[in-house]
Amino acid sequence: MQQHKGRKRVGLALGGGGARGLAHIGVLAVLEESKIPIDFIAGTSMGSMIGAAYCAGVEIPRLMEIAADTRWWHISHPAWPRHGLLSFEKMEHWITDLMGDVDIRDLPIPFAAVATDIETGERIILREGPVGKVIRASSSVPGFVSPMEFQGRLLCDGGISDNLPDYAARLLGADYVIGVDVFAPAFRSFLGPAGAFLAAVETMVQHAGGGDLDADCLIIPDLVRASYVRLSRYEEIIEAGAQAAREMLPTIQAALAEEVTRDQHPISDDQPIFETSQ
Repeated sequence: MQQHKGRKRVGLALGGGGARGLAHIGVLAVLEESKIPIDFIAGTSMGSMIGAAYCAGVEIPRLMEIAADTRWWHISHPAWPRHGLLSFEKMEHWITDLMGDVDIRDLPIPFAAVATDIETGERIILREGPVGKVIRASSSVPGFVSPMEFQGRLLCDGGISDNLPDYAARLLGADYVIGVDVFAPAFRSFLGPAGAFLAAVETMVQHAGGGDLDADCLIIPDLVRASYVRLSRYEEIIEAGAQAAREMLPTIQAALAEEVTRDQHPISDDQPIFETSQ
């Protein structure tokens, strides 16, 4: 647990967005360089992967190396298309190899991941469970990736019910929540009707779970032209995250210099492993 006596407890909410989520590495790098304390992290989909890795102690240079070396075939494989075209079973093992066979409640920095119960539509905030399984559940995009059975539920990508998990960061005990939104909806008129449909879907996902209602500060990297799937563009995506974080640094630093007022308290260990919300 981080030491935060006499100051605001800072939580990061790292949103989902496929390859665009690599921007979170740039945000983390700038916050770390600027000595902004990070007491809690909540993540959805790619945000859960990068957030959990950081909470596990994987350092920024190593995260950048992983971004450079990893492609989708390292973490997925074709699946019998009953519930999805791909399986993230490889991802589960890959994450375990990277971070160790640990439960997320034992990570050095408190962490939560958001998934969705595909059968009920409920938002599931996971605060316990093997790190590989938790991230796999949070990242399994329905229709493309097979959902995962976990704790009696069939879980899929958290972006369906809560793409920017600022509420989860607040639940962990954060006084000041920094949200990082990498979805960036855009109307691509050159695609005709498909462009309008895609913009509508992006907007719905961006606002799932209430959008940024629980964030005190919002970092939005310029990713309108970035792909959701092209991991090979990692350098420009990471830099977009870093640039957006630099622009918000004065706001963050000013807020953290203000007097501490606390209405929230960290979740106690005797509460259930997840909170559900429709």
